[in-house]
Amino acid sequence: MKEILLKRIEDRTATVGIIGLGYVGLPLAVECAQGGFKVIGYDVSERVVRSLMEGRSHIQDVSSADLGSLVRRGLFEATTDEKRLSAADAISIAVPTPLVKTRDPDMSYVISASETVSRVAHEGLLVVLESTTYPGTTREVLLPMLEKLGHVVGEDVFLAFSPERVDPGNPVYHTKNTPKVVGGITPACTEIATALYSSVIDKVVPVSTTEAAELVKLLENTFRSVNIGLVNEMAIVCDKLGVDVWEVINAAATKPFGFMKFTPGPGIGGHCIPLDPHYLAWKMRTLNYKTRFIDLASEINSQMPAYVVEKVAQALNDERKPVNGSRVLIIGVAYKPNIDDMRESPALDVIRLLEQQGADVVFHDPHIPSFREDGHVRTGVELTAKELEQADAVVIVTDHRAVDYQMLMDHASLIVDSRNAMARAMRTRARVVSLANTHAGAPAATT
Repeated sequence: MKEILLKRIEDRTATVGIIGLGYVGLPLAVECAQGGFKVIGYDVSERVVRSLMEGRSHIQDVSSADLGSLVRRGLFEATTDEKRLSAADAISIAVPTPLVKTRDPDMSYVISASETVSRVAHEGLLVVLESTTYPGTTREVLLPMLEKLGHVVGEDVFLAFSPERVDPGNPVYHTKNTPKVVGGITPACTEIATALYSSVIDKVVPVSTTEAAELVKLLENTFRSVNIGLVNEMAIVCDKLGVDVWEVINAAATKPFGFMKFTPGPGIGGHCIPLDPHYLAWKMRTLNYKTRFIDLASEINSQMPAYVVEKVAQALNDERKPVNGSRVLIIGVAYKPNIDDMRESPALDVIRLLEQQGADVVFHDPHIPSFREDGHVRTGVELTAKELEQADAVVIVTDHRAVDYQMLMDHASLIVDSRNAMARAMRTRARVVSLANTHAGAPAATT
């Protein structure tokens, strides 16, 4: 079966199935189709499937033009019928892996997808889990399901893990040119998964086991979480010492070795950094080990929205204004610049905390005209001189390139800048308060 599947991959007669057509699955499906494979994308959302089959992409990193071309050429098909996956020679699982409120892993999506695979599995099938999860998931969840069907993994079916490394909105690195880590249950599993991904990805990095591959992703994002936590704490330290944290960071970044630049902000968001380290922490708790760095970084990062709100309150107080009744304009609600993704965005916490103190909060985001939260729809405001002049405080949470920061400086009276975005504007009217001013009334560090 290994040789047959390798030959089908080599001559592009293999069909690739993708379970989950979101930020991970759809870009992978497009790369596989553009690489010459017939791709069957499965998703439970009829709305998503209908839109994709009409050639309309719901993912910023996948153009509707590219998608529509693949649909018309018959290289990509989206469906809600799981039975269509029985035609696949390889199935990639790319479903969400959120946390429950107790920060324990919610494995329901992975288990559901695994059950789907078990209903369509056949000899000569490669199954690859891409969803970020705790070490041991592939071996503990998917392997028993395949073995229960009577398959011998590594001989008549093949199982591997390959962590997704999607960075939405990245103008340089995307699915094709981001190295792909692959680890199989057996060497044969690794070989076949490597062959498949090597057909469509520029570089594939094999590792010895599925557990090693699972840990790679967790290490990558734990590294980022811990370092963001460190630099966020440094912002607080600089604030108490009366030092400009941005000046310190930029000066430190001139060292050509031994230092990697991270910048502080209002918290962390997205589908990876706020969640992934907790998968590792949860797994280690089952082994009676406490991941202290992970827990401390999470504590610091989760406190940053409240720190930003405290800065707003201090700045308004210097203007002899209370938070209660003040109009606050939030700039940017996406979790990072230049995308339309709000998952785990710290802006939601900043808005909620300000409203709890009685502020009248509105927002502007050039990528998100409106959003739904707790059953209510929030609609953004246009960024106009009048809107800026009416605001008692403008709070920059996400520093999108499309925002006219000079306009903010010209028409706002008070700006709380959590991203150092105002460094790109010439001083005119506004008083700018950064994360690390000596106090809320201190002169801004921008010129």
